[in-house]
Amino acid sequence: MSAAATPPLGPVPDGGRDAVADGALAPYELYDQVAEATAALVIKRYSTSFGMASRLLAEPVRTHVCNVYALVRVADEIVDAPRPDGRRAHQALLLDGLQDDVHAALRSGHSANLVVHAFARTARAVGIGTDLVDPFFASMRTDLFREEHDEESFAAYVYGSAEVVGLMCLRAFLVGRPDAEREYVELRGGARRLGAAFQKVNFLRDLAADCDELGRSYFPGLDVRRFDAADRDRLLDDIDADLAAAAAVVHRLPAGSRRAVCAAHALFAELSKRLRQTPPEQIRSRRVRVPGPRKAQVIARAVTRGVS
Repeated sequence: MSAAATPPLGPVPDGGRDAVADGALAPYELYDQVAEATAALVIKRYSTSFGMASRLLAEPVRTHVCNVYALVRVADEIVDAPRPDGRRAHQALLLDGLQDDVHAALRSGHSANLVVHAFARTARAVGIGTDLVDPFFASMRTDLFREEHDEESFAAYVYGSAEVVGLMCLRAFLVGRPDAEREYVELRGGARRLGAAFQKVNFLRDLAADCDELGRSYFPGLDVRRFDAADRDRLLDDIDADLAAAAAVVHRLPAGSRRAVCAAHALFAELSKRLRQTPPEQIRSRRVRVPGPRKAQVIARAVTRGVS
């Protein structure tokens, strides 16, 4: 099935096997649909904000972006949510196996892992290669053995864990465009800055959980035990600079993707504003969130801007 024929997100219709028997679907097409429905379920269960924004994407981009997110989430869960009796050595083996599965699927177009299969379909359709995949897995692997970062390792971690995901999504946004490669080169700086901003916001709002539960401190030179307003504002100044750089190029995205990116950008800008208004001791003890009704308002306003 070509990328343009990718079905919309959602459950595979009842009677899928009947459709195969009737000749409406080839058996491999049903498998493709099940894989993409699996990726959609990952988003639905793990991220309300991302799910809300992704629904604003036009097809086939929506499915491609969801396929990317599903793989990213599975890898993240391997390193952040091990079994109660899990060991880091076993987590590393799982992560290595997942990366090997992705490499094989990029070559063959098929995987017995449904999430990997969905990702590989997208990667082959939009031009995502190992140049983006491997830095991502390198950053995920870092979480298994590194607890603190210096400037160099932090930059490498943010690039692999977030900036390349922005670049994967940019590849999806531009699929089918007559001048896609030129646009990719021109827009990739903004995509990287947006991915970096999202990741840094998450680091800041997860400061307590990362330190207390996972034993990690991402920001270089930050003593989480002495986290104060100066630290908060310094980190948010950097985040807001990333958001501003990304905002400068969002209007150049294709119309079918622009609204969703505006919505995601606006949600994280709202988070940044709320974090700046939150006392350091509260950031250090709980996760700052945007309430559901406010999310809806922010998204509605961003969608209006993204249409123009």
